[in-house]
Amino acid sequence: MVKPTAPRVFEGPPAEALRMATAERAPVFMPINVFADDRGWSMMNQLQGVMTPEGQVNYSVQYPGVIKAWHRHAHQTDFWICLSGMLKAAAWDQDNQRLWTCVLGEKRPGALVIPPPLWHGAATVGPTPAGLLYYVTKAYDPKAPDEERAAWDAFAGFTWSVEHR
Repeated sequence: MVKPTAPRVFEGPPAEALRMATAERAPVFMPINVFADDRGWSMMNQLQGVMTPEGQVNYSVQYPGVIKAWHRHAHQTDFWICLSGMLKAAAWDQDNQRLWTCVLGEKRPGALVIPPPLWHGAATVGPTPAGLLYYVTKAYDPKAPDEERAAWDAFAGFTWSVEHR
């Protein structure tokens, strides 16, 4: 397995991040600004310009120690925003032997754009569950799922564990 790199960081509009991720066939990380005052906090205007009538917004919670990997899509692009806890996300371009990893979550807010046909998945890191809000550009169709799966350990040389440095 090749050495992983971090996805490109892009601080522009989501529609441009989608164009870049698709054209480069590489994930893109978009940092999110958190707005906070004495009432609380918010992350506003996420995914503006990329949502379509064919898309779908979902939310899932992943318990500590859980690995959800690997899968990929032929047509669908994923936008991941981890709202609570922390995730170690990875994307693997099997054709070009490129690997990216990214930690995202409440301590590093951002949206990770994952274009097809990259294999991708996530592991919860830390002691708390991770809450993932995600938008997909094509709604799930149980009769014809745009999804191919592989085992969490399918790609030799990659580890989902915390890398002690």
